[in-house]
Amino acid sequence: MTTAPANLLAARRLLLDNLNIDPDTSRDDDLEPGEVGIVGDPAHRGGYHCGSDRVVTNDYSVVESTRDSTGLTLYASAMDVGIFEVRSGGRTHNLHTFSTWCVAQCVANTPDSRDLREIIYSPDGRVVRRWDRLGRRSSGDDSHLYHTHFSYFRDSTKANRDQRPLFRRYLTTIGLLEDDDMTPEEHNWLQTVHRNLTVLDGRNPVGQIYTRMALGEDHTDPAFVVQHPTLKSLGAQLTALQTALTVLANKDFTDEAAIVQGVLAGLTPEKIAAAIPPTIAKQVADELARRMVA
Repeated sequence: MTTAPANLLAARRLLLDNLNIDPDTSRDDDLEPGEVGIVGDPAHRGGYHCGSDRVVTNDYSVVESTRDSTGLTLYASAMDVGIFEVRSGGRTHNLHTFSTWCVAQCVANTPDSRDLREIIYSPDGRVVRRWDRLGRRSSGDDSHLYHTHFSYFRDSTKANRDQRPLFRRYLTTIGLLEDDDMTPEEHNWLQTVHRNLTVLDGRNPVGQIYTRMALGEDHTDPAFVVQHPTLKSLGAQLTALQTALTVLANKDFTDEAAIVQGVLAGLTPEKIAAAIPPTIAKQVADELARRMVA
């Protein structure tokens, strides 16, 4: 029987976790669980809400694309999103702005929207429009004034391809989520890389490699000279700088004899005589006379 695939259930959960503001109370402004549907009701026949047991002859959701015909399984491959309204980032966001944003991403052919076959929506609650990647249809019934229909190519549900990135990016854009569009698998990969890069004490092979690279020893030719700074070269430079600073700190930069010689070189006999106090002038004259006689 037709069932909901795991990837669409995860996308549904993401929307409800962030747009059902008060999960304990049913409110018109919230996106309630009953407003996000994947599998059509038992009477539903044909279309993306049905799996292989409910499709009909020449079903458009199967025959118009090889992505659908080769991906046909018991999985439904569509999701309906009902009315909601939230305030975030100083603005009001609702089903209509959400739908218009999603259509714009499809038109731009962003990587996270390429599994979407069609979106049937209303941009304003008054008219119904349909974006169709295959360009086959442009209309929808009036029920889409109150909910937006997303059809996914069936090969994407068969492959269980993650359909959360587009919705996560929307929630990030309006400020309900932090700017982090990585999948859990990408998070695990990043944690592994971080762990390997930060363990540089020889406890694992990756750490040993980066330690040798930092020391400038990651080569097999002993004559090879590393052109970039390494921990060894930086350490040697630091040691030389510390030694030079120590020498300078212990050096006496005052040369009294040179200072006196420099001062006297700029004085004339007249200036020297004028600088000597009268009480000392006779003593200086007598001393000079004694030295001349000697």
